[in-house]
Amino acid sequence: QVQLVESGGGLVQAGGSRRLSCAASGRTSSSRAMGWFRQAPGKEREFVAGINWSGGSTRYADSVKGRFTISRDNAKNTVYLQMNSLKPEDTAIYYCAADARVHITAVATSIYDYDFWGQGTQVTVSS
Repeated sequence: QVQLVESGGGLVQAGGSRRLSCAASGRTSSSRAMGWFRQAPGKEREFVAGINWSGGSTRYADSVKGRFTISRDNAKNTVYLQMNSLKPEDTAIYYCAADARVHITAVATSIYDYDFWGQGTQVTVSS
């Protein structure tokens, strides 16, 4: 079992930056790929960024490429999402998720590949 707790959300002006953190606990948490997803009101949950278990491979949604950076510190069991040049359309609840599988080198983008989810943290970008 993996437990995930996000933090770092809040209100930020357009063009600003914010760093989200996801603290993971559980015996196999550092062996799993991790992803960040977001869900805006009235919209489906969508993939934002993902990182494989070693940190050697990352993937990003086209909408955040060049602005967001995902990273992980396995010694601290923490995954980060650095968000720069934020836009009002980035406003959403951001969720951290852990892949159902361990030691997978690829990074999944489907919500169905992730079995463990945090409670989410709200990010609001004002124009």
